[in-house]
Amino acid sequence: MIDNILLLLKPKKMIGYLEENQTLRQGLEIMRYHGYTALPVINENGQYIGTVSEGDFLWNILETKNYSIFDQEKHSIKEILRKGFNPPVKVTTPVENLVSQIMNQNFVPVIDDQGVLMGIVTRQNVIRYLTEKTCKRASD
Repeated sequence: MIDNILLLLKPKKMIGYLEENQTLRQGLEIMRYHGYTALPVINENGQYIGTVSEGDFLWNILETKNYSIFDQEKHSIKEILRKGFNPPVKVTTPVENLVSQIMNQNFVPVIDDQGVLMGIVTRQNVIRYLTEKTCKRASD
């Protein structure tokens, strides 16, 4: 196993993320631009506060019956944020813990000691790493 989670990290500057005070319309546009089905959300201090998914946007539209994209400008991301969904790990978390968590999430947000989002580790990166490691062991 890898000792350092940083080897699997996609840095924050290379991923899409949302800010809690952005409008729902902005969130939808960012999600569409990046082609993701879920994005991490940060507060004004850069701290990770949760994740929103396409489903969160859809359920909000259905529940409020605000079908116009312009109506989505009146509401912020923090209104649809589900607390506790897609929990983060600290950068010091043992990789073994990350592997068990990634089985239930498409990505795992990685935070520093102050809760600031550093980036994400994707399920794809973990599977790729484990596959390469297994293939290498088999060829030795």
